[in-house]
Amino acid sequence: MSSLSFRLATTTTSNKSRFLISHAFAAYRMASTAAFGLKEPSLLKMQGYIDGKWVDAIEGGKIKVINPATEEELGTVPEMGLAETKQAIDAASRAFKTWSKTTAKHRHDILMRFYRLMQEYQDDLARINTLENGKPLFEAKSENAYASSFLEWFAEEAIRTYGEVIPSPFSGLRNVVIKQPVGVVSIMTPWNFPSAMITRKLGAALAAGCTAVIKPPSETPFSALALTELALRAGVPPGVINVVTTHTNISAVGKEMCENEAVRKVTFTGSTAVGEMLYGYAAAGMKKVSIEAGGNAPFIVFDDADIDAAVEGAISCKFRQSGQTCVCANRFYVQSSVYADFASRLAERVAAFKVGNGLDSDVTHGPLIHERAIQKVQRHVDDALKRGAQLMMGGSRIEGKGTFFQPTVLSEVPPDALINSEETFGPIASLTRFETEEQVMKWANNTPMGLASYFYSRDVGRVWRVAEALEAGMVGTNTGVISQAVIPFGGVKESGVAAALLQNSRASLLTTIAEWHLPGALGIRT
Repeated sequence: MSSLSFRLATTTTSNKSRFLISHAFAAYRMASTAAFGLKEPSLLKMQGYIDGKWVDAIEGGKIKVINPATEEELGTVPEMGLAETKQAIDAASRAFKTWSKTTAKHRHDILMRFYRLMQEYQDDLARINTLENGKPLFEAKSENAYASSFLEWFAEEAIRTYGEVIPSPFSGLRNVVIKQPVGVVSIMTPWNFPSAMITRKLGAALAAGCTAVIKPPSETPFSALALTELALRAGVPPGVINVVTTHTNISAVGKEMCENEAVRKVTFTGSTAVGEMLYGYAAAGMKKVSIEAGGNAPFIVFDDADIDAAVEGAISCKFRQSGQTCVCANRFYVQSSVYADFASRLAERVAAFKVGNGLDSDVTHGPLIHERAIQKVQRHVDDALKRGAQLMMGGSRIEGKGTFFQPTVLSEVPPDALINSEETFGPIASLTRFETEEQVMKWANNTPMGLASYFYSRDVGRVWRVAEALEAGMVGTNTGVISQAVIPFGGVKESGVAAALLQNSRASLLTTIAEWHLPGALGIRT
């Protein structure tokens, strides 16, 4: 066979192979789309998004996305790496030149269209969320409302980017301060709120005139990709939003997203260990950084509390998302005189939970995200029991398919138990008895974390005293729900650095420019 014939034969075989692979993936994607049962199937994307194009990984790798309720494969996304990350950052850098020059009103209008699209497709977005994350459908719909509220909020904030004119001590000199977008923003988000953590960060970036590269979690990438599709429909231009999906290459991708010279802001929500590492990477280039890391929230019930209200707050605060939220109560401290009453009422409510597949209408609580989560929760339960805690209910994995854990209530947990020093991220209410306010405040603040704290009391003096003494970025007084689009969100100590303080998060995406003008030099009379 001549060399030309050989090359033609090889090319034909190669093209045929690519066709077969492409055809097989198309069939696989159609089957996955059907399994999701979406009213708008085009919202399900299984590719990354770079420079205005839906793309696969350069090396062709795939990440399997698993439904934690069934342990079945939902679909795949590309296993991207350093090369794709650089492409995404380059695209965002090029797009910044034009996007940063758009009017605030233009960005407002796009964000409002994005907001309305999230409302229009809320059922499909919730279904995607439930399938990849496991949370019950009603919780997923609630998250969608929460997530879209950030777009509405930042749409309004976009048109409120004000400068200043500051009086000068020198005659004929006018001091002007203006605000300009910082540039490319790297966004890294967790799996527990796969929609809301995207819009909280992306909404602020778009409103400020910044462009973004998003790395969603490998456990829940489909929500981020569906939101990207809606952003495009809302009018976001190519390159302004880019999405890189990765799992195996996460360290290299995260490092590049922090160290690349074109990136000027890094925003991350996740574990403290990873947050500290990314903070170090970003520091080398003096980049702006917002990190919302782990929590270890105390939930204090004083003897003058409304016990019914405290139990209700505990249910919403501890067991939402099956305890997998950074602000959920991790340690319950209950004053001795009301301890038994609170414990029995809480256990009665928890006993009524129905754990199962989030798509079932009567299910109240879903699975944990993966096997590692099950192992950590079990370790915390076992440690507490070894130290003398009493098991009121639950305490072990639910056998069968899915990563389900029994809703658990532990009583008489000693202060030195592991569950009181580590964030559990699971459906365990750990109750510790206390005697005095002084004692419980010492316990509550005895942690390197400082994201959220909660307490229940009807004593006005105590309310102000305790709220100010708790070392946390957010304090819930007589409430178990603390996060809204209109209020600051962030922690102190090792729970965060310049976290998403919502009124100010847009400001962290703007750079302040001081200008000194001599109007007289231009022939302008002052």
